[in-house]
Amino acid sequence: MIYTVTLSPSIDYVVRMSSMRFNVTNRTDSEEFYYGGKGINVSQVLGQLDLPSTALGFIAGFTGDAIAAGIGSSMVRTDFIRLNNGFSRINIKIKAGGETEVNGQGPDIPAEALEQLMKKLDAIQDGDILVLAGSIPKSMPDDVYERMLDRVAHKNIMIVVDATKQLLVNSLKNHPFLIKPNRLELSEIFHAEVENDQDVEKYARKLQEMGARNVIVSLGRKGAMLVDENGGVHKQGTLKQPVLNTVGAGDSMVAGFIAGYIKTGDYAYALKLGSACGNATSFLPGLATKEKIYEVLGQF
Repeated sequence: MIYTVTLSPSIDYVVRMSSMRFNVTNRTDSEEFYYGGKGINVSQVLGQLDLPSTALGFIAGFTGDAIAAGIGSSMVRTDFIRLNNGFSRINIKIKAGGETEVNGQGPDIPAEALEQLMKKLDAIQDGDILVLAGSIPKSMPDDVYERMLDRVAHKNIMIVVDATKQLLVNSLKNHPFLIKPNRLELSEIFHAEVENDQDVEKYARKLQEMGARNVIVSLGRKGAMLVDENGGVHKQGTLKQPVLNTVGAGDSMVAGFIAGYIKTGDYAYALKLGSACGNATSFLPGLATKEKIYEVLGQF
């Protein structure tokens, strides 16, 4: 079983307009709602690839109820902890020429709720996959990812961590199967300029020396590079199509990589399928669909 953890799920409210002005009433041209959070996005794209998963995390209030109802399906089992106070956050994505985001804070998560989540991790068995994705709410301890990974350290599972800066670095002692920083994050972690493919490979290998098994580095419109645990280096570009959406593209790549590796055990194919999923999401208003994923895959 694949388990994804989203500590602060959200409803993404996407509004589209030709332009936006401040201090006046703006009216939308169109609007959409999506149930989000990085781990949830991974689960939903895995479902498009016919892989079931269990989504873990915290929900609260009427928005939390909507999230649980909206993503639950035959492919995504929800096992959220419901908090007594607050409500799950609403993130506003304004697309008016450019993209502007206003992200909510979400509910406070008490220590007893975190312990409930830890106990749910005890159900993970050898051979399972655990995906930790996204930032952590301000009400949670900074070492929460470390504590979660320590909880399952005695099990033979595949760990995927898609987080930033110190959250990512602190996870490396647990030897995650996959991490996915972007080029800017490499620069921030190592306090260095990362300007070309040689730099990307150099610092990806440093992350491997620190404990990561496989490292995908997102390169934006230039695609992605994978340095795998066998020493191989793989590069995958992107298709030149209009980008409609960047939210969830990285999460889609993670889902595709997991699916590709599970199905073939081939790292080059896993990167290719992951890139197809990321591209597919960027070409759609919401997350990648099965049809779009395989359409893009056929053009790589």
